[in-house]
Amino acid sequence: MAEQRIIDADDNGIRIDRWFKRHYPAVTHVLLQKLLRKGEVRLDGKRADANTRVETGQAMRLPPQVIHAKPVEKERPEQKPAHPLATRDMGSLAALVLYMDKHVIVIDKPSGLATQGGSGLTKHVDGMLDSLQFEKPTRPKLVHRLDRDTSGVLLVARTAQAASGLAQSLALRDTSKVYWALTRGVPKQKRGVIKAALAKEGGHGPHGRDERMAVSEDDDAKFALTEYVVMGTAGSDYAWVAARPITGRTHQIRVHLASLGTPIVGDFKYGGTDSRPRGDIPDKLHLHARSIDIGRPDGDRLQVTAPLSPHMVKSWRLLGFDPDDKSNPFPGKKLDVKKAAAPRRESNLSHKNQPKKKSSSTGRKRKSK
Repeated sequence: MAEQRIIDADDNGIRIDRWFKRHYPAVTHVLLQKLLRKGEVRLDGKRADANTRVETGQAMRLPPQVIHAKPVEKERPEQKPAHPLATRDMGSLAALVLYMDKHVIVIDKPSGLATQGGSGLTKHVDGMLDSLQFEKPTRPKLVHRLDRDTSGVLLVARTAQAASGLAQSLALRDTSKVYWALTRGVPKQKRGVIKAALAKEGGHGPHGRDERMAVSEDDDAKFALTEYVVMGTAGSDYAWVAARPITGRTHQIRVHLASLGTPIVGDFKYGGTDSRPRGDIPDKLHLHARSIDIGRPDGDRLQVTAPLSPHMVKSWRLLGFDPDDKSNPFPGKKLDVKKAAAPRRESNLSHKNQPKKKSSSTGRKRKSK
């Protein structure tokens, strides 16, 4: 007896032959063409071709030949990874899931695990995404990145539609990401805004091949804005800083906090020996993506918080800070990037013919409203 199946939103816009490949892989291309030609497979009661695109809510008529089709014997899945990036020895991300629904997964990325592959890397999040596919027919997709040694909230889209919607929210800055950092030294202002453009700077490392970001006034530097609040201090040696990047530049928080003379503990790339901790404080990067608040494609908001990584929990307890603090350090409205960037554009115009030069940034106190 024939059955009907309603087209899900995840499959909206794909071709009929691809739909069958996702949901009924045992149905061969030859069999599908035969069933379509005879009119036994119908879409909303009408004949269709293999290249007809389905829409959410449509009804697909499935004859018994589809329902009872047996899969052709193939090589075992464990002998052939589902994706070229996936390898059996990378492990699973399932234990790191903080939140999951039919559109998105949020994981708590540990410090030391790279987001994507690179030279010399044998393990990374992108290569382990097959472990988060679950019941979905397609492989999940990364929505954004975190530095290898930064821990915390990382978004993964479960469908192409969700990936597009979340990427749009990030592009439109309909997102609030809060990071926690432990700095070596205490910023002079307890609350402020760091407004300093960033540019790539080469010539670092043993062979001069290491690129870093640097505060710059060059014309090709990218405007960057970070809000910060000092949440706690341990004398003049350490500060617990909450930072919210309004723009999303590479290594933005790390460079901006270092530009105040208070580098993040363990950030030897931008703080050098000044970032080395004392005593029992772990000698690792103390930067954690604490929470995210982002607009969802369905119009609602996604809000997720990640617990501190183990080495930061140890430091927080040694210094008398609360690793479970749930206060909101940024209750006000987010800064307007266009207004904040305007003074710099005017400055560039007035100094258009002057030689390029570099300068360091300082924190600026946010005006009360």
